[in-house]
Amino acid sequence: MIDLSGIAQPLYDLLSSFGSGVVGAGGASDGLRSTSTNLDQIYELGRSGINAVNTAWDGVAVDAATSKALRVQTSSATLSDNGNEMATVVDQAAAYVETGQKELDGIVNSFLTNVSALAPTLGTPVGLTAVVSSAIDHIGQGLGVVGRVQDELSTQTAAIQGLTPAPSSTPLAGTAGGATNAASTLGSNLLSTVASTGSSMLGAMSSSASSALTSSGSPAATGGTAPGNGAPSTESGSSAGSSGTGVKITLPDGSVVEAPNEEAATAVRSAISAVGTPYVWGGNTPGSGIDCSGLTKYAYGEAGVELPRLAQEQHIGNPQVSPGDLMPGDLAVWDGHVAMVVGNGQLVEAGDPVSISSIRTENSGMEFYGFYRPTS
Repeated sequence: MIDLSGIAQPLYDLLSSFGSGVVGAGGASDGLRSTSTNLDQIYELGRSGINAVNTAWDGVAVDAATSKALRVQTSSATLSDNGNEMATVVDQAAAYVETGQKELDGIVNSFLTNVSALAPTLGTPVGLTAVVSSAIDHIGQGLGVVGRVQDELSTQTAAIQGLTPAPSSTPLAGTAGGATNAASTLGSNLLSTVASTGSSMLGAMSSSASSALTSSGSPAATGGTAPGNGAPSTESGSSAGSSGTGVKITLPDGSVVEAPNEEAATAVRSAISAVGTPYVWGGNTPGSGIDCSGLTKYAYGEAGVELPRLAQEQHIGNPQVSPGDLMPGDLAVWDGHVAMVVGNGQLVEAGDPVSISSIRTENSGMEFYGFYRPTS
């Protein structure tokens, strides 16, 4: 008599070891989102602090402090965005496992239903053949579910790796670095756990299936190919999410900043593309020769926004932007000079040549009019 329990055992083993995929309260994704919330609070405190300092004092020292503080703000915003995106990836990974578990449960129940229907014929060669064929078919379906979930988890693992920042040679804030490591560890640990679970249960299932079918004298299953256990693809996705409604830009220093809109983002990209252009008074041509107001007029012209030609007339946009609220594309305007904020505590301007430097409000004794957002 065929050992029905032995044939069904691989499916039971798979179902019991697969896991539910349910991430309870206080799990990895909640921890990541909590960290991002804390970083957002730090960002708001920093913004208020920058504005307060610039209201009380001015000068070179305040400019240097503001530039450094804005770089920390960029770091905080990036970590917050990454934490929220990691949480989404972790939740999606758990959802893949949960879906797979439900499918496996359905496969087991389907096999039991078939066995029940074939019960009257189990004492005949035809009945035994039908039961073994059903077992092979259902085990193959189970292997397919495991293989698909492994592929899905490989994609989520790559996404987590893509969201993990490379170590910085210039630490901006110890707490921010700790948050990065915590977020990465929380996300990666969960993904590696569910991935290793899928791999181990696949091996256990294959072994049990082979033993059960061989002991029954039935032919080995030949349909389908079990998924391999090789390393997943290292191709990584990029962060597409945003904490606001702006447009992400990657600066030459590798930092990711967010412009308020597409026009500002286009202007920043255009201005940065002119870096290295020599200074020519009255010049308008990137790569050949350009002056300060020519650079900003050109960059915003590429975005479809018309600016006056003279630097001191480019203080458009209302109201004036506070230092703590600066975004890429904002203009720093003096009586006789203008530069464009690119983010991460930096601005691009036409010197000799066009270059990127730290944000400042001092410029050869000129009167500083303030920061303005042409697209507001």
